[in-house]
Amino acid sequence: MNYIIREMKNSEYYLLEDFLYTAIYIPKGADAPLKNIIKSPELWVYVRDFGKSKHDMAIVAEINGNIEGAIWSRIMNDYGHIDDKTPSLAMAVNKEFRENGIGTELLKNMLVSLKAKDYPKVSLSVQKANYAVNMYKKAGFVIVKENKEEYIMAALLS
Repeated sequence: MNYIIREMKNSEYYLLEDFLYTAIYIPKGADAPLKNIIKSPELWVYVRDFGKSKHDMAIVAEINGNIEGAIWSRIMNDYGHIDDKTPSLAMAVNKEFRENGIGTELLKNMLVSLKAKDYPKVSLSVQKANYAVNMYKKAGFVIVKENKEEYIMAALLS
């Protein structure tokens, strides 16, 4: 599959709302939540005023002129928050393009970009049942905290 990994343009930041919804893990057999769930404070923090902070960064996967995947990071008090100096990640690839290595490439590119900006580490939150846990582990993320449903993972960038 041919795709281009590139920085997200400011004019494309509005797409992060759709990718935030796509990033919500829905277990097999469960009903998807209504789209307006992304407006809840604990989710809206991932996209609210994105691009206004120097810590905001987003990378996309483009296929045939369409953005089909995105990874973004910012320093925020989210599910994956570990401290006020560590950016947290969110990532989603549209369903029909998953399992093609796109998520892995987005993640690799984001880690390189964060390292280039001298961040010492990055964190994320992922549902324990999410198949992406293995991708994060392969990329160097380790579990730093967990609760009943999710892992908080971090990777050193130095």
